[in-house]
Amino acid sequence: MKKKITVIGAGHVGEVTAFKIAEQELGDVVLLDIIEDMPIGKGLDMREGGPVGKYDSRIFGTNSYEDTANSDIVVITAGVPRKPGMSRDELVGTNFGIVKIVTENVVKHSPDALLLVVSNPLDAMVYTAFKVSGFPKNRVFGMAGILDTTRFRAFLSMETNVSVESIQALVLGGHGDTMVPFPRYTTISGIPISNFIPQDRLDAIIERTRKGGGEIVKYLKTGSAYYAPSLAVTEMVESIVKDKKKILPCAAYLEGEYGINGLYFGVPVKLGADGVEEIIEIDLTEEEKEAIKNSEAAVRSVIDLLKF
Repeated sequence: MKKKITVIGAGHVGEVTAFKIAEQELGDVVLLDIIEDMPIGKGLDMREGGPVGKYDSRIFGTNSYEDTANSDIVVITAGVPRKPGMSRDELVGTNFGIVKIVTENVVKHSPDALLLVVSNPLDAMVYTAFKVSGFPKNRVFGMAGILDTTRFRAFLSMETNVSVESIQALVLGGHGDTMVPFPRYTTISGIPISNFIPQDRLDAIIERTRKGGGEIVKYLKTGSAYYAPSLAVTEMVESIVKDKKKILPCAAYLEGEYGINGLYFGVPVKLGADGVEEIIEIDLTEEEKEAIKNSEAAVRSVIDLLKF
């Protein structure tokens, strides 16, 4: 039986996510937005592309939460995007209210769904969905680490002129300027990255990765990234739908792992049909532990702004 996958928010991230999920035939897709008729038009356009795109997924746009009832997976992309000069943290007040209302409606209509949160500031918004929904922690998680890691891999590929498929990397921590790329766990076909890139260039690439979202915002001027985020979400949905149990960096609720309690934080997880099925802990150097602590502090500072 096909999975029912709802994407809430039909802006750029939502529409591309809905399209990629449908194109890969991961399930039937409901695309919801509060803007009258807009998601209906986008959904119809995607459905009409099926014959030439060679996908049979049913795609349905709507303004009503009733049409999302009994979804297996709900992807929350709703919220205002970043603007030039705006930090993710500045989004917290507005997007908290949006994600709270969205989550309440999801609980009402799809009480057994898995919640995949994409809205920024990510770590705070997935925490919001967790608290508002009352769902167990394995069923609420966020997309961040995959996006940060794919940016890191892309920049490394540009630098080395090597296929992105040969590059393995890991970026953990909060989704923002305090994220923690791990050069020690970064390789090209198993060969340490230090064999290919001198330290000064690697440091510059790490810094570019941390500022990757802001770089896109600067160029777009009226919005934020959507192709890479949408592809990252789609990889997560695929791992869930196919129960692939991929090890992916995602925002998961920690209860002691990495010395962190009661916080959503980017860590490697095993992602399968039940959502976050296992949190993977890796050995850290003292320097890496300090970077993780700094990132944790930054995430907590945003969480403290939430008004439940």
